[in-house]
Amino acid sequence: MLCLLLGREDLSMKSLFTGRFEGYSVHHAKKDLLSGIIVGIVAIPLAMSFAIASGVKPEYGIYTACIAGVLISIFGGSKYQIGGPTGAFVPILLGIVLTYGYEDLLLAGLMAGVLLCLMGIFKLGTLIKFIPRPVTIGFTAGIAVIIFTGQIANFLGLTNMTRHEYFIANIQEIGKQIGTTNIFSILTAVICFITIMMTPKLFPKVPGALVGIIVSTLVATFFFSGQVATIATAYGQIPNTLPNFAIPTITIERLQQLIGPAFVIAMLGGIESLLSAVVADGMTNSKHNSNRELIGQGIANIVTPMFGGIPATGAIARTATNIKTGAVSPMSGIIHGVFVLITLLLLAPYASHIPLASMAPVLMVVAWNMSERKHFAHIIKLKSGDSLVLLITFLLTVFTSLTLAVEVGLVLAVLLFAKRMSEKLVVTKVLPDHSNKSEKVQHHVVHQQHDCPQISLYTIEGPLFFGAAQRFEQTIASTLQQQSRVLILRMGKVPFMDSTGEAYFSNIIDNFTAQGGNILVTGVQDDLKIALQQNGLYDKIGAHHFYQHTGEAITRAFSYLDRNRCIGCQHFAFHECKEFSKSEEKKELIVQ
Repeated sequence: MLCLLLGREDLSMKSLFTGRFEGYSVHHAKKDLLSGIIVGIVAIPLAMSFAIASGVKPEYGIYTACIAGVLISIFGGSKYQIGGPTGAFVPILLGIVLTYGYEDLLLAGLMAGVLLCLMGIFKLGTLIKFIPRPVTIGFTAGIAVIIFTGQIANFLGLTNMTRHEYFIANIQEIGKQIGTTNIFSILTAVICFITIMMTPKLFPKVPGALVGIIVSTLVATFFFSGQVATIATAYGQIPNTLPNFAIPTITIERLQQLIGPAFVIAMLGGIESLLSAVVADGMTNSKHNSNRELIGQGIANIVTPMFGGIPATGAIARTATNIKTGAVSPMSGIIHGVFVLITLLLLAPYASHIPLASMAPVLMVVAWNMSERKHFAHIIKLKSGDSLVLLITFLLTVFTSLTLAVEVGLVLAVLLFAKRMSEKLVVTKVLPDHSNKSEKVQHHVVHQQHDCPQISLYTIEGPLFFGAAQRFEQTIASTLQQQSRVLILRMGKVPFMDSTGEAYFSNIIDNFTAQGGNILVTGVQDDLKIALQQNGLYDKIGAHHFYQHTGEAITRAFSYLDRNRCIGCQHFAFHECKEFSKSEEKKELIVQ
């Protein structure tokens, strides 16, 4: 089963580590050990914080960091990827918990894992990369706003708070309970925040979040114990035991109900993990396997819910930390997961005393760092279609849901792309330059000139697709002369044609040939020629009507002209049409 998930190229357990541990030495092991421990230290407070923000118990975040972290490192497509709970999932998971409950969240996570595996098996990893950057920045910034505002209540120590799925409702709830503000919670949060900010300056290699939580917890414990809410008072003691194994209850009704949330988890998980892998590639000059990465993420999300864990994906910040601290293989990710598990078993009772106010600044800083504020401002300043896509995606993420935001953002991006591409299509009717009797025609190299009303010559530049096909047909129909007998289309700069372009092109062929006209096509690229052969337009036009050069097509065009219209014709700008053969048996035009 595992070999099937990993695809044909990975047929054995041995192949899992081919190239990933090649030349591995004791020196490498030491570097991975150090990196794994440091990343594990970073992951512990984040795992608990993300779990709490998602509406579940903090230990579920720890379970996720342990199990998913190890599995993603083993089966993923990047040597440096660190997996676990991330901030991007917070609004989605909170919405699922509030709507369906924790048990259904586990099933949705498992279903998302299956979807991710299928995406990897069917080689869809590269397709996710085509999601426009304004969309990803828009929903990422929106998620950052939701995370940041979601921690205001813990920062202020508000009580009697009711969690809501939507942003406006949560802001209104904060306003209602603002009178319950706890000065000790604010003091604890401020101490934690200052420590987080100062630690990197004083001790660059020490995780600021962990130091901030420890310092603020100690201050709250010794100076105003019992005055602030803690993990223990809000969620109970964190158990220092291994999680229990249990398969979520699966029914047809639950599967149908959760397919939407599962799809959103899978899509966001795929996007985040591949973005993280791309960041890792840039930092290490390496190359990840996107489809294998999706399969690894899928396996992790299938197994983790069976131990009570929440959905996981690649974590960009932790992956970057892993690389900066010297990781050389997936072993660092495995060590990180094991370290988190050992910490859970040994220090869980102490973690239960962490104030919720200490967790708030950690998530606020995470939100600030993931907000993409510089890229956001840059795109907004462009005042282009991308700015519109970014702004709408951002606002919909904040005020409605991530699902709707991504759907609308993608549709807008596609429409704007279609509009831009349609503007790239240029259909030009080529006219002779009477000031130059040489081989060139104004703006276009034609090799020969003509001024005959029976020949219409057009240059088409750009793709013939659904956004431009109608304009292509209308332009030719509106400018094509009634007396035209030959239509020459110069298509050397047409890269491709979709089914809509095919339909409109077919209409032009049918309408013109029905009037007794002939269509000649020049300069067609190999890819377009193959497409025309496959859709039947090549045979409809006729293989003998395709030419490499326009001059050849013009020469051929004279054989199709109406001799009655050409007798006495004054429209030829080169070689002048002298006469038709005097013989009645000869019906072709002689061009001297």
